[in-house]
Amino acid sequence: MSQITTHILDTARGCPAEGVKVSLSRVEDASLAEIAKGATNDDGRVSDLLDADAVLDAGTYRMRFEVSGYFRNRGHKHFYPWVDVVFNIDGDGQHYHIPLLLSPYGYSTYRGS
Repeated sequence: MSQITTHILDTARGCPAEGVKVSLSRVEDASLAEIAKGATNDDGRVSDLLDADAVLDAGTYRMRFEVSGYFRNRGHKHFYPWVDVVFNIDGDGQHYHIPLLLSPYGYSTYRGS
């Protein structure tokens, strides 16, 4: 399993958000270096964002969720074209799960397990 995983639930529809493009970047000073990208599956998950044996260095990372296309494909107006979640990791190889609870006019996130 990837060291970084995610799961998106569309709380307005009460189901997983399929087909959301996701990218992971390392924050380096004032710039970003993209290191991985993928899309959510039919269960709203991206479990293979990184190779199973990849271990990220300690630092600050950004996960971007491109939610505009997801809502547009379903004919929903929405307020946020994307959601950026910025977080720190320790570099000790532990697993980080970044869930997103999503609706057309709001979102919430937390560190999952």
